Amino acid sequence: MSDSIDNKILISLKKRGKGTVFSTEEYAHYGDPDTVQKALSRMARKGTLLHICHGIYCYPKVDKTLGLGTLHPTFETIAQVIAKRDKVRIFPAGALAQNMLGLSTQVPMNVVYLTDGSNRKVNIKNGRGILFRHVSPKKLAFKDKLAMLITTALREMGEKNVTDEHKHQLKKVLERHPEPFTTHDMKLMPLWIRNLITELYEQLSTTH
Repeated sequence: MSDSIDNKILISLKKRGKGTVFSTEEYAHYGDPDTVQKALSRMARKGTLLHICHGIYCYPKVDKTLGLGTLHPTFETIAQVIAKRDKVRIFPAGALAQNMLGLSTQVPMNVVYLTDGSNRKVNIKNGRGILFRHVSPKKLAFKDKLAMLITTALREMGEKNVTDEHKHQLKKVLERHPEPFTTHDMKLMPLWIRNLITELYEQLSTTH
């Protein structure tokens, strides 16, 4: 019985492709929870799967071209699977948001996501992990993802720490988003961020 569950899971994962990250709940219909969990644990011990964290596994890609071996999934992929499982919204924050915008090269030990779910930390490997920080729904109410990414990155950075280099990088980011953000999104920004975005868009309009 258990072997057939192993095979069913493997057939499904082969269809989904190497690199697939999934939660145990996605295979709950293959048997009772204990039997499915044992099958996944067994496949992880064999090296067929990677156990990422509690209830999350990966059917890993293996790099043979450069000899990198088993490729681990990104924290972004893992976070999205956790959010889907827990039926919550998440959004990059802190150094991760700054990194995504090119405002920082810092790679934090713990990547941070804002969420409408509960506060918690998920340990991944080597002391690194994912922090989910609960915020009010208003902070996740942006319609434009870039507007929200800029807001979360700058809010964490603080007005006094925004340099001319940061402004120059933000201007390059906004250049690829020629339509100014909606009034709805601008109202959700702290006043100083709203003023900075307005200033950068005005500078862009005079150079085009």
